[in-house]
Amino acid sequence: MNDTIYVINPNSSASVTAAIDRAVEPLRLAGGPTIRCLTLAEGPPGVQTQEQVDGLGPPLCAQVRALEAQAGAFVLACFSDPGLHAIREVSARPVLGIAECGVLAALTRGQRFGVVSILSRSIPRHLRYFGAMGVIDRLAGDRAIDMGVIELADRDRALHRMTEVGRELVAQSQADVLVLGCAGMADLRQSLQDAVGVPVVDPTQAAVAMAIGRVRCD
Repeated sequence: MNDTIYVINPNSSASVTAAIDRAVEPLRLAGGPTIRCLTLAEGPPGVQTQEQVDGLGPPLCAQVRALEAQAGAFVLACFSDPGLHAIREVSARPVLGIAECGVLAALTRGQRFGVVSILSRSIPRHLRYFGAMGVIDRLAGDRAIDMGVIELADRDRALHRMTEVGRELVAQSQADVLVLGCAGMADLRQSLQDAVGVPVVDPTQAAVAMAIGRVRCD
């Protein structure tokens, strides 16, 4: 049985992949499935524009085709879910996007979800996606920390800004659950949750947890 879950980071930042790998460690259970985190070498250092999102479909499809025979499922570890529907067409395996899964997981934890994003220009892209998902009525707000993907390597500064934005979403927008709007934030989830006092969903963990269920039960 091919049961490896491939978690693909669509940007070329090894530090982001390392953060993702640490975040999914609690989901590596005895008896599998195996979880492997990979970096898309052809990707940009950070996925921050619609142009970058649109350009990632072909290389991601190529990587998925190359891994198909060994895969039980694929997880796209970018909050824009680049190439999600194209990859679902080319793969016979379950393909999960972290934005879709993160939001769906948040809806089981609270009535109104807030998103902590990296850049302000990411927000219109997120809103289009949430509209397509039909969840706008449950969105409390989407606010940016105004730090790029590479800047997240400054963990103290990133957590400080995430805490500021998270508290604003809770106090001003009445969010009762937060979703991390970038895979590179993964290993700050617990610290943010402790600081804001509401559940915080790491979308990569949510997607991998769903992938495990698909692999084990489909």
